[in-house]
Amino acid sequence: MPQLRLALAQVNPTVGDLAGNAELVLEWAKKADAAGAHVAAFPELVLNGYPVEDLTFRASFIAATRQALDQLAADLDAAGLGELVCVVGYIDSVQDSADRLGVPKGSPQNAAAVIHGGRVVASYAKHHLPNYGVFDEARYFVPGDTTQVVQVHGVDVAICICEDLWQDGPSANAKAAEAGLLLVINGSPFEAAKDDVRLELCSRRAREAESALAYVNMVGGQDELVYDGDSIVVDAQGETVARAAQFVEELLVVDLDLPAATPGMPEETEERGGLRVRRTVVSSDPVPAYEPLPSTVADRIHDHAEVYEAIVVGLRDYVRKNGFSSVLLGMSGGIDSTLVAAIACDAIGADNVYGVSNPSAYSSEHSKSDAADQAERTGLHFRTVPIAPMVDAFQSDLRLDGLAAENLQARIRAVIWMGLSNQEGHLVLACGNKSELAVGYSTIYGDAVGGFAPIKDVFKTQVWELARWRNAEAERRGETPPIPPGTITKEPSAELSPGQRDSDSLPPYPVLDDILDDYIERDSGSAELVQHGFDAELVEKVLRMVDRAEYKRRQFPPGPKISRRNFGRDRRLPITSSWREVARS
Repeated sequence: MPQLRLALAQVNPTVGDLAGNAELVLEWAKKADAAGAHVAAFPELVLNGYPVEDLTFRASFIAATRQALDQLAADLDAAGLGELVCVVGYIDSVQDSADRLGVPKGSPQNAAAVIHGGRVVASYAKHHLPNYGVFDEARYFVPGDTTQVVQVHGVDVAICICEDLWQDGPSANAKAAEAGLLLVINGSPFEAAKDDVRLELCSRRAREAESALAYVNMVGGQDELVYDGDSIVVDAQGETVARAAQFVEELLVVDLDLPAATPGMPEETEERGGLRVRRTVVSSDPVPAYEPLPSTVADRIHDHAEVYEAIVVGLRDYVRKNGFSSVLLGMSGGIDSTLVAAIACDAIGADNVYGVSNPSAYSSEHSKSDAADQAERTGLHFRTVPIAPMVDAFQSDLRLDGLAAENLQARIRAVIWMGLSNQEGHLVLACGNKSELAVGYSTIYGDAVGGFAPIKDVFKTQVWELARWRNAEAERRGETPPIPPGTITKEPSAELSPGQRDSDSLPPYPVLDDILDDYIERDSGSAELVQHGFDAELVEKVLRMVDRAEYKRRQFPPGPKISRRNFGRDRRLPITSSWREVARS
């Protein structure tokens, strides 16, 4: 059987940085060539970054992409990489297409270019365009109608892109073409435990296609999305041959013994799942026999470690790609800000993290001491700016009481954080969690201010779990735990009035999060929640709080998606709505 050495370049592009992304491809292509690879595959839309959203509609952006692609092909050849076959994701467009109703402006396509010998020798346009969850591809692209099979060293390689693998058609066409390898380039965002689903999918599609399957995915953060890599190669029986690590750039190199290309191909007029088949021959002669390299199968990481690392990567890339070098956050001594501070130190280094304690007249001594304790544990910068004199100045004219007085304190803190941000150039982090954001338990223009919200998609019960895990991980490594233990065990409180506790306004967090998981993540109605055993009055109260807080969530900073359904890209509801869920016991 012919041999083929494949390199999957699991890399971290930046949206819109065509020159930088092209340089990234060139850099990793050199590594692939040095490893002796015959084919190097890069992620979906690696040349543009992903997702590019409405940049897709700009003719100037598409033209610049084409120019960058042609230049990349020339640069690869000039670097002595002309014989390496590179599969590179980019945005193309249907040539000579007129704008028409129901078709995205300019008819863009999510495409894969096959580069060899200094030019693009073939391309494939994504057929299945996802339009659910975080994906809006039916808005941005028009589908392709042809499966591209590229023959390399006597092996037929069928190409598809991300969602194509999740739908029927491409694997059937790969089988019809008797391809030896189905190569899938991806921009697949992270969700907790999604790595297990991916492996099962890859194995099933390989068995259906009766061919080996290689899946390359990008890594890094892009606004709310995080990509975890987890590139995979399986054989025709669906058994894992090689697997990359999660959340790091990596070149996964694997040697494959694959069936020789067959002379015949399906007629181009034949369709399977809306796709025809076209073959491009790059090279038909097999490579001389060689000793294969040992395969690498990276260990999977623990569920809590996986979620924590996704948040770290999301924060790090948001800071880096948006030109910041430091972050600032309010440190109340509560569990949320404490976890965010630990995440920030892990993401960009403690020397780039600035914590501010803003004690009020109601702040407990342990809250103030816990914040200072964490600063000592981690080495982050720390300062204290009491707000009581500022509150008194406002109250001398306003004389607010109750909730208005509580929110005034939160907003004064926010003014301090944003003032320091403006003065010193830090990115302010919002420390709210998903449970509080869901029910509106935050102060708009107060604790909700900032440029990024690291735990926005983390329920309160998960916050405690991640904090315990992070401390345990530090102990396992022989390091100082970054989170003061008392912060984890004490009862949560906003400390904006005497003796205040979260439980004064909210049900216990385990119960609240259980209801929210069903309502937000699974779209369960009130009647279903009652059937699940929740108290009807409590269900009605919680759902009313969630629905009324939609306007707050629209004004909350972005944060990394780690669940199946986050606030923002996933869950989109009208602010103005008279629909109310009414529970019936």
